[in-house]
Amino acid sequence: MASVGAGAPATFGAWDYGVFALMLLVSTGIGLWVGLARGGQRSAEDFFTGGRRLAALPVGLSLSASFMSAVQVLGVPSEAYRYGLKFLWMCLGQLLNSLLTAAFYLPVFYRLGLTSTYQYLELRFSRAVQLCGTLQYLVATVLYTGIVIYAPALILNQVTGLDIWASLLSTGAICTFYTTVGGMKAVIWTDVFQVAVMLAGFCVVLVRGTMLVGGPRQVFKLAQNHSRINLMDFDPDPRRRYTFWTFVVGGTLVWLSMYGVNQAQVQRYVACRTEKQAKLALLINQVGLFLIVSTAAGCGIVMFTFYMDCDPILTGRISAPDQYMPLLVLDIFRDLPGVPGLFLACAYSGTLSTASTSINAMAAVTVEDLIKPWLPSLAPRRLIIISKGLSLIYGLACITVAALSSLLGGGVLQGSFTVMGVLSGPLLGAFTLGIFLPACNTPGVLSGLLAGLLFSLWVAVGATLYPPKAKSMGVLPSSAAGCAGPSANVSSFLGPLLIANASSGATRMDPGRPTLADSFYAISYLYYGALGTLSTVLCGALISYLTGPTKRSALGPGLLWWDLTWQTASVAPKEEVSSQDDSLVKGAEELPPRAKRPPNILPTDEDQLLFLKQKEVNGAGSGSWNPSSGHEGGLDLRETDL
Repeated sequence: MASVGAGAPATFGAWDYGVFALMLLVSTGIGLWVGLARGGQRSAEDFFTGGRRLAALPVGLSLSASFMSAVQVLGVPSEAYRYGLKFLWMCLGQLLNSLLTAAFYLPVFYRLGLTSTYQYLELRFSRAVQLCGTLQYLVATVLYTGIVIYAPALILNQVTGLDIWASLLSTGAICTFYTTVGGMKAVIWTDVFQVAVMLAGFCVVLVRGTMLVGGPRQVFKLAQNHSRINLMDFDPDPRRRYTFWTFVVGGTLVWLSMYGVNQAQVQRYVACRTEKQAKLALLINQVGLFLIVSTAAGCGIVMFTFYMDCDPILTGRISAPDQYMPLLVLDIFRDLPGVPGLFLACAYSGTLSTASTSINAMAAVTVEDLIKPWLPSLAPRRLIIISKGLSLIYGLACITVAALSSLLGGGVLQGSFTVMGVLSGPLLGAFTLGIFLPACNTPGVLSGLLAGLLFSLWVAVGATLYPPKAKSMGVLPSSAAGCAGPSANVSSFLGPLLIANASSGATRMDPGRPTLADSFYAISYLYYGALGTLSTVLCGALISYLTGPTKRSALGPGLLWWDLTWQTASVAPKEEVSSQDDSLVKGAEELPPRAKRPPNILPTDEDQLLFLKQKEVNGAGSGSWNPSSGHEGGLDLRETDL
């Protein structure tokens, strides 16, 4: 393998760019065909949730694609290369996240029938909390999506010479175009295609690399001899980057913040026909994530056995771990034109799926949380135009952030994880307080959000300023001793790098390095979200009890998780789109002071489909909800045009 590893640099050819262009063309075609079928969207509800008619299979595959961006496509194999096969424990964290989401968070959002996740914060707390969550989400998502678009373009440019601006503008413009035209249906069905492309890319690399190394048995033997088969790592030290505990504890909470309460994912749950279909979509999503993560980690192990004695970083062929994967693809497929283009399409499929998901979700949040409350009488046609315009604006904003990311130099990948980790953890804490702690009030949750944000930001900034040592993180050793014909050029790269690695520990023990640098700041990045969530919950609960807890009778039905244990409902497709507005079914219910009536909470048999017209019920009829009349008996149904 040394001869291949030390060969002349390769680049993408015409066939590879042709495969990449074909992927972009098919994605655009699918988005336009699905989005414009049957006359396109007739309401904002259609644009953002597909009319709530979607089945479990496409929604589940779309969930899998949403956060498997090119950052993960390029990053997971390199992490498995450096830390071993224990990265597979991420699948356990994802499984626990799916179970928790299906049991506790999904039922609340689905049965309330909300389009924006942050509408819950207004129903449960106040308008101020909703605006705080909405703005925090929008800022984080614009930054994250811009970095996700830029990061793979930068990496592939450094390794292969792929034009950075051509790839950035083409992918950004195409996903903005089909998301603006096709809405949620276009996003979901293009995600299905892009998941297939990602899996195909990983499988081709896995099979080809295994064959070149000598077969599966040889790969396993070499990896085991060099400590890469290390699933039994139960070290409780939180400074270790990856162990069983970091994935099960920290990883579960990170994924829960992304799948349990994140707008991009919840928007897909409520797009399903029934709650059962939404939970089935979560199961399909789990299968998709397992396939993607396991094949990506497998590629990392094969990659290590391929470069086992001639590490490309030590020889100077690449400058960062995230460049391992594209280099491997060019090395093993240099005699097969067009096949490297499949991996290029694989990486950018991750970018397209994440970017289109984020653009649609940001437009939905803006319409539901910022525009409708101020302009409630807007006609459906005008709302559709506004929704499409917002999608275009957010797409251009993400492309702009991607262009500005070039000013960040080489820290874009770490920046993408930091942005989401620091901001999503506190938001998970806020929703957890609302769903599980009836006493939590507005001052409590706002204080908790601030405390969680500052705490997680403090740790993330500290870790950035004072990076942890490779030894404390658990980086496994690599070698360049087996490179064929070590030249003076290779030696010139190897010497300084080895000296830098050997002296890295000493240089960091300077007097200006704080004592927290090797303890608190050195904890695994997977714990950042957990720290934010935990501090938000603890601070929010404490402040709520000190300032006067919320009375249980002041809360409307369906806002707490255990309120729904005796209720089942289905947010089903509408038979007809209202010509007045897109608001949910409302009624003038008689509620205690400060209580908020959820917009669409209906107790029915779980398998029964409710076809709800969007109509305003005039007057306070005899079917209103009255908490003084008892529990289940006090909740009657108005006429809902079944």
